Amino acid sequence: MQSLIARLQTRQSLIGILGLGYVGLPLMLRFAEVGYRVLGFDIDLAKVTRLNAGESYIEHIPAEVIRTAVAAGFRATTDFSRARECDALILCVPTPLNKYREPDLSHVLDTTDSIVPHLRPGQVVSLESTTWPGTTDEELRPRLERSGLQVGQDLFLVFSPEREDPGNPKYRTRTIPKILGGVTPACTQVGQALYGQVIDQVITVSSTRAAEMTKLLENIHRAVNIGLVNELKIVCDRMGIDIHEVIRAAATKPFGFTPYYPGPGLGGHCIPIDPFYLTWKAREYGLSTRFIELAGEVNANMPQWVVGKVVDALNDRGQALKGARILVLGIAYKKNVDDRRESPAIEIMELLQHKGASISYSDPHVPKFIPMRKYDFDLESTALTPETLAAADCVLLITDHDRFDYDLIKTHARLIVDTRGRYCEPADHIVKA
Repeated sequence: MQSLIARLQTRQSLIGILGLGYVGLPLMLRFAEVGYRVLGFDIDLAKVTRLNAGESYIEHIPAEVIRTAVAAGFRATTDFSRARECDALILCVPTPLNKYREPDLSHVLDTTDSIVPHLRPGQVVSLESTTWPGTTDEELRPRLERSGLQVGQDLFLVFSPEREDPGNPKYRTRTIPKILGGVTPACTQVGQALYGQVIDQVITVSSTRAAEMTKLLENIHRAVNIGLVNELKIVCDRMGIDIHEVIRAAATKPFGFTPYYPGPGLGGHCIPIDPFYLTWKAREYGLSTRFIELAGEVNANMPQWVVGKVVDALNDRGQALKGARILVLGIAYKKNVDDRRESPAIEIMELLQHKGASISYSDPHVPKFIPMRKYDFDLESTALTPETLAAADCVLLITDHDRFDYDLIKTHARLIVDTRGRYCEPADHIVKA
């Protein structure tokens, strides 16, 4: 253990990052930045080829930093047998839900199984993927110990959840505090040596289960509060009150209130998914997570509610939704990024198209619609001009990117349905949704 800690602390170790997406790629860059040699693993050969050529496939990560990492020795590979070369193996793979809204650990377990034949004494394995409390100890540990190595003595296992916030320039991988829990105290000590070199503050907790629950609490806290304001949005709409005005006023209280904002539904790979990992696990203990499930129900219904507001807005102007030309503004799940995972915009587009509307979209971060697991539209981003705005029967603002010209939109759009409260001043052609 001490020799591994020494190699980690002196940055002599080779760090393996398994999964080179929105979590793994920034983490790789941070390790490379401070002088570690880094080997990236991914099953996507096209992604690996692009990285080795110094190219980026994530908009907010410029190609220059990839090229700098490559020049410093970073390489990507699809050959998981090279896991043996690494002192640290960090799993950054997806943990989605299946069609029954149950946890799908297949990516985590398949990745774990792929490295087991290549493990050796003196390695640390860290899981960063969000999951239910008990996963690291109940699922990963037995698999890793099939190698004949004992966790806590020969091999060290920790859970340290990712906390990336793509598109937020205020926080970087280095400056976001890192939660860490080990299977044993020795595992925690090795994990501290691993992350303490690249993260400004590492916060240790008593176990992997506590670390897993910490990540879930962070995301459940957001999901429940967003569900609350989404429900209040509907109430305020019926009462003729602007929920965004109310939130802005309440946020002036310097204590006891944290502003959360309503929207067209939840998006991204965390908030719409992670709470249901705890809901699923709680059933094992005979418990019902009613707050979580209620918030999930409210948030999941938001796309339908937005479509209803579009229908009503068109009806008030003597027009049916069927045949109407709807220009959707923003199809990424949050502002100023290109990430479309679980984006409510995509579901809203499908709902509108199913009801007979003619759909187009404009998103400066997504120039062409790339087919997704459940959705496919043969569309490219429409440039916003006075002519394209005026040609739409309804301009539906879903993701409020800063690069949109909101004065241009307001001036030339005949009807705007605003799901983000971007337009504060009331106008006859603007409908809040």
